[in-house]
Amino acid sequence: MTLRFDNRVAIVTGAGGGLGRAYALDLARRGAKVVVNDLGGARDGSGSSLSAAQGVVDEITAMGGEAMANGASVTDAAAVEKMVAFVKERWGRVDILINNAGILRDRTFVKMSHDDFRQVLDVHLMGSVICTKAVWEIMREQTFGRILMTTSSTGLYGNFGQANYGAAKLGLVGLMKTLALEGAKYNVKVNTIAPLAATRMTEDLMPAELLAKMGPETVVPAAVFLVSDDAPTNAVINAGGGGFERAYVTLTQGIHVAPEDMTAETVAARFAEISDRTGEIVPDTGSAQGAVALGGGNRG
Repeated sequence: MTLRFDNRVAIVTGAGGGLGRAYALDLARRGAKVVVNDLGGARDGSGSSLSAAQGVVDEITAMGGEAMANGASVTDAAAVEKMVAFVKERWGRVDILINNAGILRDRTFVKMSHDDFRQVLDVHLMGSVICTKAVWEIMREQTFGRILMTTSSTGLYGNFGQANYGAAKLGLVGLMKTLALEGAKYNVKVNTIAPLAATRMTEDLMPAELLAKMGPETVVPAAVFLVSDDAPTNAVINAGGGGFERAYVTLTQGIHVAPEDMTAETVAARFAEISDRTGEIVPDTGSAQGAVALGGGNRG
């Protein structure tokens, strides 16, 4: 079965190069009309230019596809809303949003300024919030929507010198989990990709021999599936270099103790039991996790 996107309209942020460009080109090849959004700034978020986005549009039109360039910053709510309104007016709908735009300001936490932290959160987390909010009601009304967030191994597992980036990236997983629940009855599915790819963002973070195997095209298959008609919802997929894995936030069976044993000393003495991953589960919601805590797993 070939995945097609005929008559679908997709917005891809940060699509002037790297992963975003690869997503936009593949969606266009498969029939989608694509909005190539890119501020055109440097890796740290400074500057702007529409040339990168227009270059990708030119590639799409050269292959017979339909696309438009947009230079709105994902942190500018008014500009994003204007972009979405124009797309809706021109093409009648918005089916897919890939939140891919991002910046890096890597430093150890001791050297990281508040501004370094805030700017990364604003682009990755709030930028995704702003773009998602702008399309959310449209997708609900048309009872179809596919939204893809972008996390990273840093958000899921941590990485030295990226406290700001990791906080933003795990925040996006939390955003996905709630929106997947809220969008379910409207056929709005929300997923997250954790890409490992050789791009401008990662060119000095990995060895050259590894980067050679990690082109953006190795991530595209997972991203395209996660915004397709038959996509799941509430899934986190790691992708890159030919590997595809699913990441979960799990819960151990833990312990459940009587009131008189609810002490720090009990937690300390039984921490190995609390940490035992035998029979761990993946709660569907935060409420489900609360029910486990109140109802008990392993009885103490």
